[in-house]
Amino acid sequence: MSSQTSAGRVRVQPGWKRVRAYWAGELIADTTQPLLVWESPHYPTYYFPLDDVLAELKPTGDTEHSPSRGDAQLYDIHVGRHIVAKAALRYPSSPLEDLRDHVRIEWNRMDEWLEEDEPVYTHARDPYTRVDILSSSRHVEVRVDGITVADTHQPRVVFETGLVPRFYVPMSAVRVDLLTPTATITHCPYKGAATYWSVGEHVDVAWCYRAPFPESQKIAGMVCFYSERVDVLVDGQPVPRR
Repeated sequence: MSSQTSAGRVRVQPGWKRVRAYWAGELIADTTQPLLVWESPHYPTYYFPLDDVLAELKPTGDTEHSPSRGDAQLYDIHVGRHIVAKAALRYPSSPLEDLRDHVRIEWNRMDEWLEEDEPVYTHARDPYTRVDILSSSRHVEVRVDGITVADTHQPRVVFETGLVPRFYVPMSAVRVDLLTPTATITHCPYKGAATYWSVGEHVDVAWCYRAPFPESQKIAGMVCFYSERVDVLVDGQPVPRR
């Protein structure tokens, strides 16, 4: 296998983590030799060697075409008496030779994914993404409809590859009386599960990682606001809404 191949915007390279996929408590696939395939520029997808797919795959007769990957055969995954429809695909004649003997298990069709022995959410972690969380003495103020909702000189700034910096504010520096909790929960493969608040008519405009992954503990219990949707000022200068 080559160390890295590509076609169009798709890049393929070997991964080194043990990766497992589960459905209804059953182990569907388990490999220590995954392929990382960047089907989009933002994050990779895991492909499993055929021999490491433990569940029964049955072709549906349907196909999908990709300009860069070729024609894919779609498969149902059979688990006992249950069928997970069209939950896997394979490119047996792909111009990317590394893909031909590998299977993509649809991420959102599985119940659990593990990288080594730790759960991972939303998508596979990108080995080229870095998340730096830095303490700062910059003055951060958050205003919503002209009202100051947060004000601190002790923010934590999150620098994540490809994303705008995010300014996290200590809970004690936030007007929590202006925050209304919502039922929204999102997952980040690098930070964990976030819960959300609305401020006035601005829905889900602030969030918090109450129990982040160990590598992101520096933002535990802190609050961040979407600079795209409310006014965030840093040392008196507005953060561009982008």
